[in-house]
Amino acid sequence: MGTPSITPLNAGTPGILRRTSAPAPGIVHLGLGNFHRAHQAVYTDAAIEAHGGDWGIIGVSNRSTAITDALRAQDMLYTVVEISPEGSAFSVPRVHSEAFTAAGNPERLREAIGAPETRIVSLTVTENGYTYSPATGSLNLNDPAVQHDLATFESPRTPIGQIVRGLQQRARTHGEPVTILSCDNLADNGHHSRRLVREFASRLPGKEAAEALDWIDARVTFPSSMVDRIVPATTEHYRRLVAGSCGYSDRIPVPAEPFTMWIVEDDFIAGRPAWEAGGAVFSDEVAGYEQLKVRLLNGTHSLIAYLGALSGAATIPDSVAHPFIEQAARSVLRREYLPSVSVPADVDVDAYEVQLFSRWRNTALGHRSSQVGSDGSVKLRQRIPVPALQMLDAGRMPHLLALTTAAYLTCVAPLAGFNPGQHAAAMDDPARALLTGLAAQSRSGRELAERVLANHHLLGEELAARADFIERTGELIDTLRAHGPLAAVAEAENSADFLNASSFATTKGTP
Repeated sequence: MGTPSITPLNAGTPGILRRTSAPAPGIVHLGLGNFHRAHQAVYTDAAIEAHGGDWGIIGVSNRSTAITDALRAQDMLYTVVEISPEGSAFSVPRVHSEAFTAAGNPERLREAIGAPETRIVSLTVTENGYTYSPATGSLNLNDPAVQHDLATFESPRTPIGQIVRGLQQRARTHGEPVTILSCDNLADNGHHSRRLVREFASRLPGKEAAEALDWIDARVTFPSSMVDRIVPATTEHYRRLVAGSCGYSDRIPVPAEPFTMWIVEDDFIAGRPAWEAGGAVFSDEVAGYEQLKVRLLNGTHSLIAYLGALSGAATIPDSVAHPFIEQAARSVLRREYLPSVSVPADVDVDAYEVQLFSRWRNTALGHRSSQVGSDGSVKLRQRIPVPALQMLDAGRMPHLLALTTAAYLTCVAPLAGFNPGQHAAAMDDPARALLTGLAAQSRSGRELAERVLANHHLLGEELAARADFIERTGELIDTLRAHGPLAAVAEAENSADFLNASSFATTKGTP
């Protein structure tokens, strides 16, 4: 990887470092992927630059050594590439003090979480990383990794197990308090993390459980946060861009949009960096911001991705460039997601919508529809049920939310004889094998929707009982299969005025 004819990025590369030494560690971060390195790490770098402090980050990947090896080879440095149609901007955070894998160094991870210098343990491990059952909100006790972690102190494999074992080490050695900070797209992520940590601790044997729970309740806080930045995957294009623009090779540059937001509940029992220096907002309205992001941004983003993939669009900008997809996105955002959101006092919803579509049209970023559409079995459960149930309870059918569900199933579990296209096929999903098996048993969209939503509770138990929503989802699967996404959007909108007002004629319905 990289460009061998130029010097690799390292601490000796001239003109890149604002600080002469790396910060001493104060944070352990689980999940060393692109999002963390373009978001929390950037805010922490700004905080240290403005106000100092021992807030270096010990970055921990779960198993993959790709990022950890590259960071060590590059003196813990990498390039953040801000991408916009106006051009690119480059920066090199100097905030990571160490990097390793949890699988290769379980004892080191427990020591790092247990160290008195560690005052924050943060996470970006995706929804799947919490190893819980979406149906119950509790730990998935059938997961072999969870069972392993409950049985051994030495080498936990899951983030929740790793955190609890590290907290036990703190309690046994020095007792200093610590904050657990989730930065994942989970509803009320601080309380969600606290519940899972406490549940894990409660299942430890005998006195061990009571001692762990008492110490956690007294010495650990779990603030909620809302994170927002579009961060695509690293490709060779970005490596070449860095080499050509900066004059050094970087194995792991991180592309990101210019926009970034971080809303945090200020509940840090052992102190925190001055993240506001990087633009973080500390607020008591995290839940409202979270609803804006998870529903208006993420929920609408999912619909764009699935309709785009089914229309042959490789990227989100390509997807939203279809007039019928843009109109569907605006409709689901305004009519079906927005009524369920408690909008924070300082947010202008109209301006927020304008900003969203500007971000989605960032053609320079090229966020892929397959990436946005991945992991829908986990993501959609966070986004669809609450607004859908509110509308159903009010006697209204959430047609666009049903279409989102239908388009997702059509992408990852197409019925026999239908090819959703290469971009749908490229979507990763932990439930793909299950859903594909259910599709193979189904003769129609209605049968598939019944099996997935009613029998397997893809979107939770409450929606599993709503036959009208399940039937509508099935109808739209059949329309997508027979007539394509354009026709399905027109059917979901169910309005001649909508058809007349939108320039559909030039857009093909199927890939």
